[in-house]
Amino acid sequence: MLTARLSLMMFLQFFIWGGWFVTLGTFLGNNLNASGGEIAMAFSTQSWGAIIAPFIIGLIADRYFNAERILGILHLVGAVLMYQLYSSTSFVGFYPYLLGYMILYMPTLALVNSVSFRQVTDTTRQFPYIRVFGTIGWITAVNLISLLSWDSQTGIQEGLLKNTFLMVSAASALLGLYSFSLPKTPPQVEKNEQTSISQVLGLDALRLLRNRNFLIFFIASILICIPLAFYYQNLSPFLTESQVANSSSWTSTGQASEVLFMLLLPLFFKRFGFKKTIVLGMLAWALRYVLFAYGNSGELFFMVIIGIVLHGICYDFFFVSGQIYTDSKAGEKYRSSAQGIITLATYGLGMLIGYSVAGQISDTYVTEGGHLWKNIWLFPAGFAAAVLVLFSLSFRGEQYKKNVPAESTAV
Repeated sequence: MLTARLSLMMFLQFFIWGGWFVTLGTFLGNNLNASGGEIAMAFSTQSWGAIIAPFIIGLIADRYFNAERILGILHLVGAVLMYQLYSSTSFVGFYPYLLGYMILYMPTLALVNSVSFRQVTDTTRQFPYIRVFGTIGWITAVNLISLLSWDSQTGIQEGLLKNTFLMVSAASALLGLYSFSLPKTPPQVEKNEQTSISQVLGLDALRLLRNRNFLIFFIASILICIPLAFYYQNLSPFLTESQVANSSSWTSTGQASEVLFMLLLPLFFKRFGFKKTIVLGMLAWALRYVLFAYGNSGELFFMVIIGIVLHGICYDFFFVSGQIYTDSKAGEKYRSSAQGIITLATYGLGMLIGYSVAGQISDTYVTEGGHLWKNIWLFPAGFAAAVLVLFSLSFRGEQYKKNVPAESTAV
């Protein structure tokens, strides 16, 4: 019963994200006439939200209010902002609401992890089976867009992609209400405990950077998100320009593979450990962009599909592994703060740099009627390969030590 409740939370959390994020670049370019730089600005709101997230989490989730209640409030306000995005008719009017929404949404990624980690007894074994429902939620949202033909050539021309924001507004309101029924996840730090400013802001989790391995992992997390930004920002326009039908459904094959590899993740941890698992994820990043660079929508379309399917290894073996690794290092008191810090490293600093670079490179290779996609994709391929080499040479293998909650607070 507890697993089912947490799984539904994850399903709705990522249904909300996948329901508008995948097609954002296509929507902005075709319906709001946004440039590559403006599209990069829009995607960068995710990064600004992630940078601010640790302060929100450290200030309130670890010290003053139950995590599930904060989660509910953020999603309810987010539902209102999503409706404003649905009603926007220009990039100038669209951007402020998007920025506000992402400042509220990004902390919820750390909150759902915190709620889950506090309720399970073995994060390595149990968390992947809960988190996989988030991937299923993303797949459901993306395929629903294609099923309704919002992402078809006709749908794009008629402006139907704006309906994604209305759909997500309703889902966000639902998760906001549902969050108040989740297992109680109270603060681990006593309200009257004497604290410093750095502790109040959640910066106490930065002490983890004193550990050499965690510092290397933190830096690698920032760097690997630079090529990740190319995937999120450019995949939908790449498929649309290549005249690929049902492009949103094709992108969801990456999430389908994510389900498979999420289930396999505990086995990889047990047999190969953290380092080899993370290295495999980095290798998949480099390979996927090479496949995108040399594939096409004709006879070599299978290369594009393989590149998309590799998303399961790319995401699970690095990002989900990283969340579990961070949890194993954080301890009970600052679990939410630590998740917020790793969110800052990945979706914050790394993606902020990545979106800026991706926007500049995309604008550099603009042609009449499209882009030189081969040149664009080869950049993140080479960058991911360089990060792989640096991480492999500097990170030392270590055994996983699971965190066990003192007492379950499930109700």
